[in-house]
Amino acid sequence: MATTTAPARTRPRRWRDGLAGYVFLSPFLLGFLGITAIPMLYSLYLSFTDYELLGQTSNWIGFANYRELFSNDTQFWHAVRVTVVFAFVGVPLKLAAALGVALLLSRERRGTGLFRALFYLPSLIGGSVAIAIIWRAMFDRTGAFNNLLAAFGIEGRPWVNDPDWALETLILLAIWQFGAPMVIFLAGLKQIPVELYEAAAVDGAGGWRRFRSITLPMLSPVIFFNLVLETINGFQGFTSAFVLSDGTGGPTDSTLMYTLQLYFKAWRDFEMGYASAMAWVFLLAIGLLTVLLFSTGRLWVHYADEEGS
Repeated sequence: MATTTAPARTRPRRWRDGLAGYVFLSPFLLGFLGITAIPMLYSLYLSFTDYELLGQTSNWIGFANYRELFSNDTQFWHAVRVTVVFAFVGVPLKLAAALGVALLLSRERRGTGLFRALFYLPSLIGGSVAIAIIWRAMFDRTGAFNNLLAAFGIEGRPWVNDPDWALETLILLAIWQFGAPMVIFLAGLKQIPVELYEAAAVDGAGGWRRFRSITLPMLSPVIFFNLVLETINGFQGFTSAFVLSDGTGGPTDSTLMYTLQLYFKAWRDFEMGYASAMAWVFLLAIGLLTVLLFSTGRLWVHYADEEGS
């Protein structure tokens, strides 16, 4: 009799445990549905309409917004070009700077902890509006950078207001925020066995050979991780471009990032349907780029456990 009643007694307890689990998960589930999933699906619907924020009606127009994007919108392609240049130039330089500083700080010396904190500090404040305002003031015609050049007899220029240099100034700001990938590189360098370097030194390998044959292959998973994250972040840049250009994407659209153009369409022109189409094209483009990175990563990313399999 006991064997037949035990399962029946445990059912209410299992049901209560399951209910408690869903109760604890409910804040996340409600937040995901209310803030992410439902707005995303609604924006997908809006991308097929001519909905305007100040309008009274929204008409279904099919793929007209997407056709307009790819065939007639020159600003769209200009924003794509600016964003691609910003990401494809800034991300490699940022990772190179992060790896170089991580190599310098990987050995324990007096004051190393302080230097690590100082190098990481720009990443804590670098994405804020305040630091972008400071950066704009530094590279203005009368800013600190031009004053430094003047001390060496070099004539400066209004870097952020010069169409030929505004995007480069924006890229330099992104490179300056290398603290987060630097910390990840430091963690990866700590995992490389010291015995490998000692054996290579005994064989007569120099510093460059050890770096090329040991450090880079062993660090390749960390490089790949940083590459994916920083590429996605690079394409999503908005705050710095908005502040440095005074919210215009100028001068002459030289800093018109894709996210900035999307913002203009949504909140300046109030073309919510068109902006939704831009957002979904952006999402698909980043998704395809991530898939491309993962597909090519297997050609150069080395995992230590692969040799034993």
